[in-house]
Amino acid sequence: MTVPDWVQDAIFYQIFPDRFASGDSNNGRRHVQPWGAPPRLRGFQGGDLEGVIQKLDYLHDLGINAIYFCPIFQASSNHRYDTTDYHKIDPMLGDLTTFHRLLTRAHGLGIRVVLDGVFNHCGRGFLAFQNLVENEAESPYRNWFHVRSYPLHAYDDQPPGYECWWQIKSLPKFNAAEPQVRRHLLDVARYWIEQGIDGWRLDVPNEIDDDDFWAEFRQVVKTANPQAYTVGEIWDINPRWVGPRKFDGLMNYPFRTATLDFFGRRSTSASQFGHAVEHLLSVYPREHVYAQFNPLGSHDTERTLNQCGEDMQRMKLALLFQFTYVGAPSIYYGDEVGLTGGKDPDCRRAFPWNESVWNAELRDFVKLLVAIRKGHPALRRGDFKPLYHHDRDGVYVFLRKHDHNEHDVLLVAINNSDSTVIRNIPTTHSGWATGAWARDLISGKRFAIDNHFVANLRLPARSGMILTAQ
Repeated sequence: MTVPDWVQDAIFYQIFPDRFASGDSNNGRRHVQPWGAPPRLRGFQGGDLEGVIQKLDYLHDLGINAIYFCPIFQASSNHRYDTTDYHKIDPMLGDLTTFHRLLTRAHGLGIRVVLDGVFNHCGRGFLAFQNLVENEAESPYRNWFHVRSYPLHAYDDQPPGYECWWQIKSLPKFNAAEPQVRRHLLDVARYWIEQGIDGWRLDVPNEIDDDDFWAEFRQVVKTANPQAYTVGEIWDINPRWVGPRKFDGLMNYPFRTATLDFFGRRSTSASQFGHAVEHLLSVYPREHVYAQFNPLGSHDTERTLNQCGEDMQRMKLALLFQFTYVGAPSIYYGDEVGLTGGKDPDCRRAFPWNESVWNAELRDFVKLLVAIRKGHPALRRGDFKPLYHHDRDGVYVFLRKHDHNEHDVLLVAINNSDSTVIRNIPTTHSGWATGAWARDLISGKRFAIDNHFVANLRLPARSGMILTAQ
């Protein structure tokens, strides 16, 4: 069971369903907040699957070829991490027929769909938990959860008599060691793969610290579709969570931290940044390195532009590195048009569909990066070779080279300082000949190649280039 080959070519777009787009006024969404209202922990703004269907052309134009959805199953909250029925689309989002239309349309555009699997805990409205609340020790589902005492105090202000995620009463924790629980969750995993999804993103999988469960989960998923992608939400560097008994890749939050520390917060040097991102390429087997899910923003973090001090040039540098680094880049919905937001729930604002408020320059830049990445296998499948860094000047340079295409070699040079830098940049390992020219795929500017150097490369303050030889 190998890592799906398509993931190396994936450019993900993460959607928080209640806030991306509203397309069906008949979904029973009375009393929803106005679209674009300040996000709150409670309350809905009415995003749905029909809205996503209507905006697939927008996503296709942007160039993305994979969607990761935050939970879409029936639940009680706007974030839907408190599932009440794993086999049912939340009625506020649509139904199974709508979801099949979305899959058909997305697949027709070459866009794969990955769903969020929340299998560590459920919502209080989940049938088994409700039965436990009503029947306590007499419930046939008493072993589905970790019960400490009765009554459970599921709805009052007393401490809960059961284990729950982060002591949040609305998120009772499953007992994954119970065979009936395992059968139920594995049936869910199989069911949605059979419905046509292309993979699972697994929420807090480290909370189910059971290697056999995840090995069986992988077996079930890969048997249903050998090309299905499994990606785990692991926040640290931990090779234990990839491999033939775990996941294809991880949500690469250490990549995010290193990238935003250097470009966004500017709290690290070029050498520290280089050490961090180069180390990430050495701690996992190669096939898993290339299947990492690389976010800059997500539903759990401050918006990328906020992390960059709302400085667009810093954000563009972070994006430039994200799209030229190893692994699958992910755009958090709205980041491409300059959507801002602080910590959860503020990072879950509604997408502004009024184009007059978009940062068009930023969106055009993202669209260009997507096109460059899709046009060059070296950026998706090639080796990563650091060439040069300079702490004082904030310069970091690396090479992406595809072994099977000697002409697909790209040199990425980034100046993270506030001053223009002119340097002779070594072209080690590039195969570029003296007398040729290097052209920047972003600006179109050309630079001479002389004696194994790009001569007098002029990098303006807070800028970067993607060079190819001509």
